[in-house]
Amino acid sequence: MAFGKQLAREIFQSTLAALDIPRVIGQKLTFDGKALLLDRARVVLPESSALMVVAIGKASHALAAGLRDLLPQRFPFQGVVAAPRKPETPVPGLTYLVGGHPNPNEGSWQAAEAILQLLGGADEQNVVLFLLSGGGSALAELPLVPGMSLQDLQAVNHALVTCGAPIEAMNTVRRHFSAIKGGRLAVAAGRATKVTLAVTDVPEGKENALASGPTVPDPSTIADVNRILREYHLREKFPEIVVRWLEEEKMPETPKTGDPAFRNASFQLLLTMHDLFHAAHHATEAHGYVTCCDNSTDDWPIEKAAESLLGKLKQWQSEHPGQRVALIADGEVSSPVTGNGIGGRNSAFVLACVRNIAGHKITVLSAGTDGIDGNSPAAGAVADGETLGRATALGMKSGDYFQQSDAYSFFDRLNDAIVTGPTGNNLRDLRILLAEP
Repeated sequence: MAFGKQLAREIFQSTLAALDIPRVIGQKLTFDGKALLLDRARVVLPESSALMVVAIGKASHALAAGLRDLLPQRFPFQGVVAAPRKPETPVPGLTYLVGGHPNPNEGSWQAAEAILQLLGGADEQNVVLFLLSGGGSALAELPLVPGMSLQDLQAVNHALVTCGAPIEAMNTVRRHFSAIKGGRLAVAAGRATKVTLAVTDVPEGKENALASGPTVPDPSTIADVNRILREYHLREKFPEIVVRWLEEEKMPETPKTGDPAFRNASFQLLLTMHDLFHAAHHATEAHGYVTCCDNSTDDWPIEKAAESLLGKLKQWQSEHPGQRVALIADGEVSSPVTGNGIGGRNSAFVLACVRNIAGHKITVLSAGTDGIDGNSPAAGAVADGETLGRATALGMKSGDYFQQSDAYSFFDRLNDAIVTGPTGNNLRDLRILLAEP
């Protein structure tokens, strides 16, 4: 008897459906015949020139399509899209470039150049619509350092992501090294009206972390960069051309609050992690579960996060005896790679739970809302109290698969991998824990 795996899958799919970006755009934005109505602004659209569109991130295609559906065809688009893949249905007027993620590639470089060329033609008569989502830091990039090559850029990125610094420190360096990050796209758009519409997997108030903040003021400084470089010994890891640039003190400061570039700019969040929680909570309660939400384990090591969330599920169950209960968690957990297997942090989280839920009426699902889990073709995985017994009967040792970072192979063999394909969204990972009385 499967306790709740199918229900967990249905809850995950219902959550994804509720977060459909084109539909959300239709709900949260209004066009009154002349202007786009935002939460805090009314932006009159020009009849005499094309709308400039710059889309960067994993949700670029859905954002561009949703915006095109919202606005009448008499407002043509002219723009650039930097995404991980080509769209199934291109929007007329947009140029699509496939950037690299998590490492920038030639497409990332070309996308940044094309965006700057587009914005270079903007004036006070233009409206520029920036569509930003997760993954944008790598999908479009161009260094400020003269003469720097793509290989140098990739080397800098590798040094940053492997130095042990927190993501905010990495983004601080990226913003100061980049020709498009840290508010520099807003500067590049000159006196045009700028509207940023965002789907973000970062906490509210940290919008400068989304795609490294290309359209918002940068609160960090050159002094912060130098401190980070010292603390994580990054100079010795950077290419010689970058070290020389740093030694010559040629790094320009990023634009700050009060810069004229931000006077005619608006920023609106379309989807956040709160929308993810709300949709998942609603879908879970619709199946009769008493549900609570928890985001306390963000960035925790996998095994510590698994132990904590299962403990909270047990406590929640004791507070509601005789009832079906559920715990919803979001965010990312830390999953060091210890082997050469196939998988990611979501399937690894579920695998870390398998022994602890064996024999219990508990189901655990963890999946990425972007449909991608590490180097696997899956979004994540699902397990229940029978998973360990089924695996043992097939001669599979869960601990071995965990050590080899091969969680996808474990669940794929049990038909418990969750494969959605790319969803066109990016609202962090979702964990669903269900317990039956």
